[in-house]
Order: sequence, then C-alpha cells, then structure tokens
Amino acid sequence: MLNDPATINHGSNPLLKDMRALPDFEFAARNHLSDQQYSYYRAAAAGEWSYRNNLEIWSRVKFRPRYLTDVTKVNETLATTILGYNFSAPIFIAPAARAGYAHERGELNFAEATGEEDILYCAAMYASKTIEEIASAKSNSTLNGPQVLFQQIYTDGNLSVTWDIIRRAEESGAKALVWTIDAPAASTHHRAARYYPTNPSKVQWKPHQPTHTTTTQQANPTAAYSNALTSALTWDIYEQMKNHTSLPIIPKGIATVEDALAAVEKGVPAIYISNHGARQLDHSPSPLEIAYEIRRNAPGVFRKVEVLADSGVRYGSDVIKLLALGVRAVGLGRPFVFANTYGVEGVRKAIRILKAEIAADAAQLGVRDVQNVPASFLNTRALDDTVFLMDQ
Repeated sequence: MLNDPATINHGSNPLLKDMRALPDFEFAARNHLSDQQYSYYRAAAAGEWSYRNNLEIWSRVKFRPRYLTDVTKVNETLATTILGYNFSAPIFIAPAARAGYAHERGELNFAEATGEEDILYCAAMYASKTIEEIASAKSNSTLNGPQVLFQQIYTDGNLSVTWDIIRRAEESGAKALVWTIDAPAASTHHRAARYYPTNPSKVQWKPHQPTHTTTTQQANPTAAYSNALTSALTWDIYEQMKNHTSLPIIPKGIATVEDALAAVEKGVPAIYISNHGARQLDHSPSPLEIAYEIRRNAPGVFRKVEVLADSGVRYGSDVIKLLALGVRAVGLGRPFVFANTYGVEGVRKAIRILKAEIAADAAQLGVRDVQNVPASFLNTRALDDTVFLMDQ
C-alpha cells in the first residue's frame, strides 16, 4: 500500500506508476528527501494557519452540477492562452525555489516537462540553475514554436542587480516578468528554521551576480531575503522597471481587491493573485478567497486584465473553481517540486494527472468548455460571511 511507510525504505521512492494524485508525490518526497530538504519545501509562515486554510478552503465552495449536457468534447477545450501565447491547459508551474533539493537537474526538469506537455513554466529567481541554464533546456517544438517561459523577479535592495536580472531574462528569451510583490520582509518559518543552523544546505542559489548573496546567505534563505531584498516595494519601482524592459510585467502577490484595482489602473497586462503558498504572512487569504473578493467587489477586473493564481491547489476541481471565478490560468509549486524527486518523468506525470482531473471533473460538472465555466456552477454562499465588501 502506498500509505504504509513500512513497505518503503527511507530515502527511496514508491514506483512512479503508483502515483495516482498530486498529494501522493508529497508522501513520496517526504520519505525520499532529508528532513532539511523536505522542511524547506513544506514550510509555511509562523503557525501555518494559512497553509492549512489554502488546502481546506476548497470544501467551502460546492459545485452545482448540471446534467443532461453533452460533454463529449470537453477534452478538446483545455487549451488556453496567456498573454497571447498558446498552451495546452490552464495550468502552469509556478515559481518554486531550489528545485535542486529534489533532483540534481533541478529546474531543467521543469523546463523539459512543460515543453513536452505544452504548459507554461514560470522560472523562479532563486533557482538552483541559472536563467541561462534553464533557457538552454527549452523545447523548440511547442504550440508557440520555441518554448515560452516567464521569469520571476524579486526586487533587490541594489536596483542595479534587479536591472541585470531583467537584462539576462530578456537575453535568455523570457516572454514576461513575474514581479513578486508580497515579500517586503523576511518571513517567519519556524518549521524550516529548525534545520538551517545545524545542517547548512549543499544546494545553493544560482546568484545572478557574483555579489548577489554571500555564502552564509545562500545557506540560510531567510538571511538572503532579509539582507538582499528591498522593503521599499512601491509602484514607483514598477514604473522604473518599465523603463528597463519591454517585457510585460505581472505583479505577483495580489491579495485584495484594492491592490487589484490599483494594478489595473497602472495598466498591467495581468495580475497574479497568491499568498505565496502561505510562506510569507500567516492568516493571509487563499487564492479562492481573493478571487471571490475581487469578483464580488470589482468583477470588471477579470475583463480588463488576465488573472493568474496559485497557492494551495492540489486537484483538478480546485482549478475549475478558480476558472469559474474568472481566473485565466492556475499555477502550482509544491506538487511539482515533490514530483521532481522522480525527475522529468515525475513532473510530466504530475502534469498529466492534473490535466486528466480537470477534464474529468469538468465533464462531471456538466461543463462543455473548460475555458468558459459559468460562475453559476459554484455555490459560494459559505464565503459570504467572510468576504470583504468595499461598500460596507
């Protein structure tokens, strides 16, 4: 049995064929990785209430299935576009640092698997491979021709470092920048911090300048965040960023309707709602709650810009709920990081599992077109007692 630890040797993985759902990969990874490696991936902020809420909130929104509907072609409707680029499904690999913990090829497996499966990969800035190394793993035969990658960026306290990262992303062929705005300070990771002081990492960041982080900071990600990244995150930096690139800039970490509206007013091409996988601020809202808050207060946001989302997604049904609220595409981080313990084949299988679940759940729901899931297919009343309303 997959769930019987007695049948698996510590440090080994169950057979890949036995992975049936995305949570199975976490079970396997917990047995395969060291305590430090697993705790780094699994850690969330403070008491981890937001982490638990990210996973549990989905049960508060029920489906309203409509039967006697012809759904025979639903598999043909998974394809979507993001900023005009074509992808086979409304899912993507979200920025997730240090993929090298799970597999020596790290982010190269993400690039290869997403190229083969024709979904988007948004490469993490704090990756275990450089921007150039990740770009070298791109496929040249996708729905878009050469594979499309987006590049995540943080804002360094020394802006010249940020401008250099942007330059290198452009030169490596990135098609958009995903600007993380929800990390203005070091976060509190009690779970992971228990392992950093006594067992320094052997997998370091791939800094984008030789002086970007020190060896000590590379061994302790919290120190790297607090000493390298700026706390002066403002829209002024966004305006400066636009002067240094022609690439579209997507603010990642939108958590309220007010910030969504501000982003639209600034003319962004897309927004990215997220609570950083619950890794930054405990008691921050889940993407489902954020999307619902925006829909209740300012539904026009979903018509004016494309909306991406991540955090806490584990099943195809989670994806469908976000699509029904108006989200264009949904990212996942931890599930693919855990799948990476199997290498590129594990990442590819995780993508295929999620695609199959989306299609099957959409059919069960009575959805003919995955790209047009009516909001009426959701019963969101259980969220009404907590949603923030701007007019009250």
